[in-house]
Amino acid sequence: MLSHNARRKLPPLHALRAFEAAARRLSFKEAAAELAVTPTAISHHVRLLEEMLGVALFDRRTRAVSLTSAGHDLYPVLRESFDAIADAVTRLHASRVRAVVTLSATVAFTARWLVPRVSAFHRANPDMDLRLHASDEPADLHAGMADAAIRYGDGGYPGLEAEPLLQDVFAPICSPALALAQPEELTAQTLIHFEWHQARRSNPTWPRWLEVAGLGTIRPKANLVFTDESHAIQAAVAGKGVALASLLLVSDEIERGTLVKPFQLTMDGHQHWLVYRAEAHDTGPIRALRHWIRTELRLDG
Repeated sequence: MLSHNARRKLPPLHALRAFEAAARRLSFKEAAAELAVTPTAISHHVRLLEEMLGVALFDRRTRAVSLTSAGHDLYPVLRESFDAIADAVTRLHASRVRAVVTLSATVAFTARWLVPRVSAFHRANPDMDLRLHASDEPADLHAGMADAAIRYGDGGYPGLEAEPLLQDVFAPICSPALALAQPEELTAQTLIHFEWHQARRSNPTWPRWLEVAGLGTIRPKANLVFTDESHAIQAAVAGKGVALASLLLVSDEIERGTLVKPFQLTMDGHQHWLVYRAEAHDTGPIRALRHWIRTELRLDG
């Protein structure tokens, strides 16, 4: 047995590979196709190996080749060696640990804004996996529930670093089939509401918007209330009424024309923030999230 420091006396790898492929297929032409070289190159490499070993490895006929006894001795050793190398490489690829970054956001923000943009994250970060944590309860970043979160509020997040992203804006939105032209026409419509998970007087709501529009005394045809913002938006897409919704969350539908903003009057919502632990500021996962989100919001460049 060779010691670890002994120098192995082996023929060139390309010659061994050429012989093993030709012996396995019993064809110089097929071996050449497998290794993406010419049949002449295979013949040259095999001839070089035979000269180094001092034995013939193939019996060559006009249209066929076969292994000599020496070839039969060498082939299984090389086959098993190359198979072992291939198996080891496969195991290394399979065991390679991919970076994973977890981003938490509300159910509505995750479903309506993050999910449609996941492909852009993967294109920009092919070696990183994205895990989306959708919950209307704030994820405990200190406990490791997520690497970062999209938070919605005033930016007061003790012990965390918060980067401002975008001021939210709300407006009435509806299906173009409703053909609304004037705010007064809301009296003949169903107003679609959703329940805010945190009650704040500053939350954009239908009563506040109607008051600002000077329509605080009107009575709509009906009210439809959902516990989730996404369902309220889907009801508007289906033509079930008029929703007061985040223009950020309906931007795709407005661009496609499945929803319209019939009136000019808007109402400010809260600020979106990218929140994470301060010590993670310059880590690869946070940089990847920051670049992805800011690019999709068109905040960079």
